Amino acid sequence: MLFTNKTVLITGASRGIGKAIAMRLAREGAQIVVAAKSVEEHPKLGGTIFSVAKEIEDAGGKALAVQCDIRDEEQIENAVKKTIEAFRGIDILINNASAISLTTTEDTSLKKFDLMFDINVRGTFNVSKACIPYLKKSVNPHILTLSPPINLDLKWFAKHTAYTVSKYAMSMMASGFSAELKEYGIASNTLWPRTTIATAAVMNLLGGEELMKRSRKPEIVADASFYILSKPSVTCSGNHFIDEEVLLSEGITDLSKYSVVPGADLQEDLFL
Repeated sequence: MLFTNKTVLITGASRGIGKAIAMRLAREGAQIVVAAKSVEEHPKLGGTIFSVAKEIEDAGGKALAVQCDIRDEEQIENAVKKTIEAFRGIDILINNASAISLTTTEDTSLKKFDLMFDINVRGTFNVSKACIPYLKKSVNPHILTLSPPINLDLKWFAKHTAYTVSKYAMSMMASGFSAELKEYGIASNTLWPRTTIATAAVMNLLGGEELMKRSRKPEIVADASFYILSKPSVTCSGNHFIDEEVLLSEGITDLSKYSVVPGADLQEDLFL
């Protein structure tokens, strides 16, 4: 298998898209570092680092559960240290952890602002920084960041400026990494879904059951991630991928299996 003995560190991997990517790559032989804050089950969120690691191992894969709040530099350093101790290297980093608040400037408290920028921007930067020394030693190293293509249409700023800027900052960092790390053969790309993805954030914060019915399963992002990470890192870098387009480029035209409700009208995601 292509990912046999490859070590993949995934932030926010206890549920949703992060978990789906973890399960997909584990099936391909990867060693998964499940890095997230959740160590106790939350009734509205579900999943912990331990439950995901157990699911991977029960399916015959290898996993390491590490509690890591990416706002905390010491926890990031500890996660990387434990990864190296367990698996001796890092081949792929998935910057998945993110915070969202679709609020206007007046309605965005500084607490919410700081949360988004501490996780989305500072956290993504610090995790990437901590992993780069080990990615340099990998044969086909990738950084994949879950953030959108940068669309400067003002409609994406008008209703939630703070969130938009934080997500675009993630994409700009990914572009910066692709240029900065090119000499080391480290790929850096972003990935974003064409339609909303059925996650706890959609259920609890954005649209509830109605939006969930118009969403796709996280597995579409996981499958797109698989194809991106399968590419040679020296030639596949600096891209802002959309999940649908990745799958279509692989000849996969029937995407119906990813819909939460077969045949439902799907809700296009933000920034597209």
